[in-house]
Amino acid sequence: MSASVRAAARAMRAVVVREFGGPEVLKVEEVAVPQAEGKQVLIKVSAVGVNPVETYIRSGTHNIKPPLPWTPGCDVAGVVEEVGKEATKFQKGDRVFTRGSVTGAYAEFTVAEEDTTFRLADRLSFQQGAAIGVPYMTAYRALFHRTHGKPGETVLVHGASGGVGLAAVQLAKAHGMVVMGTAGSSEGMELVKKNGAAHVFNHREEGYMDKIMAATAGVGVDLIIEMLANVNLEKDLELLARHGRVGVVGSRGRIEIDPRLFMTKECWVIGVGRDTEVVGNRGPTQINARAAMTKETSIIGVMLYHMDAVYYALLTSILS
Repeated sequence: MSASVRAAARAMRAVVVREFGGPEVLKVEEVAVPQAEGKQVLIKVSAVGVNPVETYIRSGTHNIKPPLPWTPGCDVAGVVEEVGKEATKFQKGDRVFTRGSVTGAYAEFTVAEEDTTFRLADRLSFQQGAAIGVPYMTAYRALFHRTHGKPGETVLVHGASGGVGLAAVQLAKAHGMVVMGTAGSSEGMELVKKNGAAHVFNHREEGYMDKIMAATAGVGVDLIIEMLANVNLEKDLELLARHGRVGVVGSRGRIEIDPRLFMTKECWVIGVGRDTEVVGNRGPTQINARAAMTKETSIIGVMLYHMDAVYYALLTSILS
């Protein structure tokens, strides 16, 4: 009996969405174990990353609407169970992580393409591996592939206490940038500071933009990584230095802005897409470059922060 037939004959538990809506549409069901075909790998899941984009897709408010039924999630760490006939990079038993689950991450097994799957260093736990994909690869792409951050530049991570924000703080500091971050609570501010920000501001406080400008001696910041553009983009343009750049990572709606802000600053607003890196010949090179960053000891400390809270939120949403 072939490996694919054996896999198809087995059953597993998975979170299944059969209609878009609130957390109540997340149901645990027994389904067939997916098959690894071609250059794919079947991973026995040890840990899963939970990302905001998955809640937007689940609710039906995202522009991506997968065919139903659908299993959420893309970030996984675990052990290779089986490989497709054309896969050459991995074998059964390898510890791996992926940022591109094909069949959904909220399950006991998942299938991923071998080109978006990477070996997990022995010194990293599965929980840490599952936190790499969307947070760190998005932050890396935003900082270095899209906005071309340079050592010595000032960078403001606008909304720095979340997964991508903390990753951006760590990566920017490791790259020799002067890091500023914002958060909406004292706990969030402390977390951002622990992860390397030289200056931290509460974006809920009146006058916080004045404090940011004061920290730059009135010049403005060279680079902004923006997590909520529909709220903050006009503020970003006011905070930028001349010829500055804004990398838009997240937005939940529309915003109206004055084009003169672009003109006077001669600045750039650059979109940071989730999956655009896999289009074209540069895709694998960029993904491999980002995966290589997991070998740097200076950027893994954040991965276990608030992990218990993440698990609690997921479990209560699917089991209550």
